[in-house]
Amino acid sequence: MATIFTKIVNGEIPCYKIAETTDFLAFLDVRPLAAGHTLVIPKKETDYIFDLDDEQFAGLHLFSKIIATAVKKAIACKRIGIAVIGLEVPHVHIHLVPMNIIGDLNFENERKQFTPDEYKKIAESIRQFL
Repeated sequence: MATIFTKIVNGEIPCYKIAETTDFLAFLDVRPLAAGHTLVIPKKETDYIFDLDDEQFAGLHLFSKIIATAVKKAIACKRIGIAVIGLEVPHVHIHLVPMNIIGDLNFENERKQFTPDEYKKIAESIRQFL
């Protein structure tokens, strides 16, 4: 059965898209730790990041760097934190989280809520720096 991320890749579920290539997709997390919290995924469904072949692994990280650079320019923060947890959705994904203190990258923190219009504005603000 396809994961929620595969359904997003296939256009079956909408997302707040940041960027896309042939192999990768970046979109806003709808349960974000902070404004601009972005997920970066390979389009090919793979459960565990270390099961990616070397080319996919490297490509995912290089694409994430491009996205993180844009997020940092769009969202006021000290750093973009990166996390790979992989327990909640069995599809490789990298979390890029704007942060000012180390605790901002704690996934037990209360999640932020935004309106659809706010998500659209955040996504657009990030895209303008790509």
